Formats: sequence, structure tokens, C-alpha cells
Amino acid sequence: MIVACSQNLTVAPVKFILSSMYLPSLSDFVRNPSFWSAFGAWFIAQAVKVLIHYGTTRRIDFHYLVSLGGMPSAHSATVSAIAFSVGLNSGFDSQLFMSTFVMALIVMFDASTVRRAAGRQASILNGILEELFKEHHFAKEKLVELLGHTRLEVFVGLVLGVLVALIVNGFWA
Repeated sequence: MIVACSQNLTVAPVKFILSSMYLPSLSDFVRNPSFWSAFGAWFIAQAVKVLIHYGTTRRIDFHYLVSLGGMPSAHSATVSAIAFSVGLNSGFDSQLFMSTFVMALIVMFDASTVRRAAGRQASILNGILEELFKEHHFAKEKLVELLGHTRLEVFVGLVLGVLVALIVNGFWA
């Protein structure tokens, strides 16, 4: 009897929460300027990476559309675009803007410090592995080195994100 009661007590609130939740539809995303600001900033930043690679190698490599690291920071562009768009739509004094702004700062700080350090460590480990490959026969699987961003890459991503948010929200107005 106690087990049945405890099951009912735990299941009933979950059913209530799920039945009263609003699940967004695709049209909610399509009509949202903050979504398009973030998506546009991310896409442009990744496309710029493809163009930069083409400019230096004269080869088009679409791998850069989904790569980590490099100029400009797509993470910074995305989070700054969404924060700025939320500020334009909800007010720069709103709790929602402050939340997105703080999260953007955390993402950009992480990209330029923690992830950058992990990329440097991967580079050093790959150098050690190269030396081992010369002496022994190991599987030649390397670590990803281009993980984080320089402060310049983060700043350019931030500027790109703000510009895209201004353009997208200008069309929405």
C-alpha cells in the first residue's frame, strides 16, 4: 500500500507538469529574431573560416563549416548575437538580457582560456606522439589542436554577432 501511494505521489506531479508545459513549434523558431540572429552569426562565422582557409591554401574545405577554433569565434558570434538580440527585443535592463549577457561572457571567457589551453596541450601531446611514431609503430591518431580561440578571435566573433543581430532585428522591425 505504501509503495502504491509513493508511486502516485511522484507520478501525478510529473503528469501535471508535462500536460501544462508549452512545447515550442517550428514556427516559434522561424518567427524569432533572436534565433535567426544566433543562427546567422554562427553561419557567417563558419563561412568566414572556409574563406580564410581558401585564401591561405587555395583549397575549399567545407570541414571548416563545423570546425572548432579559428578566426572568427563562432561561439562568440552566436552568444553575442543572441544576447544583443534579446537586449534589443526585451530591453537592455531586463533580467532576460542580463542572463544571456552573463552566459555570453562565460562562453567567451571559456573559449579564450580553458579551451585554448586544451588546444595547446593537444599540440604538445601530438608533438610527443610524433616522436614516438618515429621509434615505434602506434596508431597515428592525433588529438584535435584547434579547440579554443585567441582573444582577437573572440573579439571579432563578438563584433560579428552584434552586427548580425542589428541586421536581423532591423529587418524584423
